[in-house]
Amino acid sequence: MPIAELIASPEAWVALTTLIVMEVVLGIDNLLFISIVTAQVPEHQQRQARLIGIGGALILRLALLATVDWITELTYDVVTLFGASFSWKDLILIAGGLFLVWKATKEIHGRVDPDGENEGSKAGSLTIAAAIGQILILDLVFSLDSVITAVGMTPHLPIMMTAIIISIVAMLFAANPLAEFVKRNPTVVMLALGFLLMIGMTLMAEGFGHEVPKGYIYAAMAFSALVEALNMAARRAKRNRATGRGAG
Repeated sequence: MPIAELIASPEAWVALTTLIVMEVVLGIDNLLFISIVTAQVPEHQQRQARLIGIGGALILRLALLATVDWITELTYDVVTLFGASFSWKDLILIAGGLFLVWKATKEIHGRVDPDGENEGSKAGSLTIAAAIGQILILDLVFSLDSVITAVGMTPHLPIMMTAIIISIVAMLFAANPLAEFVKRNPTVVMLALGFLLMIGMTLMAEGFGHEVPKGYIYAAMAFSALVEALNMAARRAKRNRATGRGAG
């Protein structure tokens, strides 16, 4: 369909709006991982690492869209193990899920036992090259999921490209404030790592053919975030009362 007809089509605008919302929601996982990983590089390189990581996500998604026919072939079975068939998409999701579970578990261990051998959670413990490498690995997994979702929602490439570009721009604006917020609130870091652990498990489940409705995942994340927000408000009120008594 020509661009002029797409612009004049109400259905195209509905598809674009829906896809933007979906892409932004899917981008939350990517952004959480980027925030956690870039917190480990030297402080003066953290913004640069986030920018490169998010830029890499944009390049990967646009590149995957440019090969949309090849993307659809990734859903065809290529190997059978123990009576179960797996496509390239399944294998990528399983590998990405395993990596995410390993990374989240390693970070949780580093924060639960900060005096142990695991120093990986501290700023400066990771080079910018290593951080970007880890981000790009997960960018590929999240980008594949994002593009396959986009292809399933609309057949129009301009709509998919526009939605992805807008969602990545939103991630760029949100990256630094989110990273600073996570850094200032250690309990939020642990909650974010719990989210990443859950996302890794769902990626693996999806790779093994067990689809977990994303609505359940994001509802659980939203509920947990709400509870943590209430805990933060309670701690802030307690500090304010203590400060007021001290001043009096």
